[in-house]
Amino acid sequence: MGTLIDTSVFIDLERAFTRSGAATLDELADRLAQQIGVDEEVAMAAVTASELLHGVHRASPQQRPRREAFVEMVIAAFPPQPFDLLAARVHAGIWADLTNRGQEIGAHDVQIAATALSIGWQVATANVRHFERIPGLGIRAVRLRD
Repeated sequence: MGTLIDTSVFIDLERAFTRSGAATLDELADRLAQQIGVDEEVAMAAVTASELLHGVHRASPQQRPRREAFVEMVIAAFPPQPFDLLAARVHAGIWADLTNRGQEIGAHDVQIAATALSIGWQVATANVRHFERIPGLGIRAVRLRD
């Protein structure tokens, strides 16, 4: 089984990396590997790449080069998994179920969960509260910020 890394983990990773006095990126990558398992295949959902790139576009001119470099490095290290027709079918079922139960979560989180379920993977996230509402989804809680 592989692990799809949620956007929240990458945001924590970027914040920890860019903070004054932060750990090195290699140290943070080691912390991530310890939490998800060093032998796991890891990737991100295509929508996660979109969310990270959105952050680049919204960054101030002063922050943009550093943020873009970080995001491109992360995308290269965690290749995006596509949102294909199978994922779309899974997504529709999850979305309907959550709506029927009155427990909707963010649209991007549903896409991430659907992508993971469609390929038989779990999700590593700092936002367990949303993902635990989805039946059958394996969840790995990850915390990179102190």
